[in-house]
Amino acid sequence: MATSEALRYTRIHLAHGSGELPAVGFGTLIPDRLATKQATKAALEVGFRHLDCAERYRNEEAVGDAIQEAFKAGTLQREELFVTTKLWNTNHRPERVKAAYDASRQRLRVDYIDCYIIHTPFAFKPGDEQDPRDEQGRVIYDSGVTLLETWQALERLVDEGHCRSIGLSDITLEKLREIVLAARIKPAVVQVESHPYLPEWDLLEFCRKHGIVLQAFAAVGHALEPKIIDDPVITAIAQRVHKTPAQVVLAWAVQRGTAFLTTSTKLRRIQENFEISALPEDAMREIRDRITTSARFNAVVKTGVPGFIPRAPVN
Repeated sequence: MATSEALRYTRIHLAHGSGELPAVGFGTLIPDRLATKQATKAALEVGFRHLDCAERYRNEEAVGDAIQEAFKAGTLQREELFVTTKLWNTNHRPERVKAAYDASRQRLRVDYIDCYIIHTPFAFKPGDEQDPRDEQGRVIYDSGVTLLETWQALERLVDEGHCRSIGLSDITLEKLREIVLAARIKPAVVQVESHPYLPEWDLLEFCRKHGIVLQAFAAVGHALEPKIIDDPVITAIAQRVHKTPAQVVLAWAVQRGTAFLTTSTKLRRIQENFEISALPEDAMREIRDRITTSARFNAVVKTGVPGFIPRAPVN
């Protein structure tokens, strides 16, 4: 049975911002900067048009270099590319937000950011140390600022024309409700861990109701146990539709109305993650109804410390 390849080019209109978010996104959480640049270049060449970045990844310059090389080669125009980056926890105080935004934009070497996201709802002690800890190794949080105050600082970035949309990451449904209720500019995007073992159906329903795009990171499970791509439901569907298990999981993500992020430094894997095709409806039902395993791979929603980012600075 022929399946549509148009799925990989899906763009989702932003109800609370300008532009459209490419549903198929490339995440740049890659520790080595040279590998970051090479992988980003490969992703752009393959067809990815959304790059997800962050101050905390410490590699925005490498992503910016890859973007600029594509611009200079004439293979990419700025209006074709959607760039997301994130405000780190140590910059939640409103007076620090604009400077953090400007620093990220300059490192990425773009005139504007398409979507600026609060990396986590947790404020850390402000300062240059991204992972502030006390003598016992415990995170030093900042009780002097609320998430709403930080959100209002992001709203001002939109008001002043610096970025086109704003969003939240690593947030629970309860916290999201609070922001949506109080916000003057609603979140355009909410980025959370989501996959068939953590489908987040309630959060997705809330986002649909309020015109928010739910974007899934760790969309294929970040190669952690239990491995989603080894699930018998997924592997059986993959055999039927002549796709890899990863492609099945990623197609599922887009077809249910979410966007996703994947990360790899291997060209073959980058190509595989982009080249998704639509699944038949019976496959979509099987994934929803027959998969019973439940797993969260990143405890960031409880601590504000992203589990996939190494604590040691990248040299």
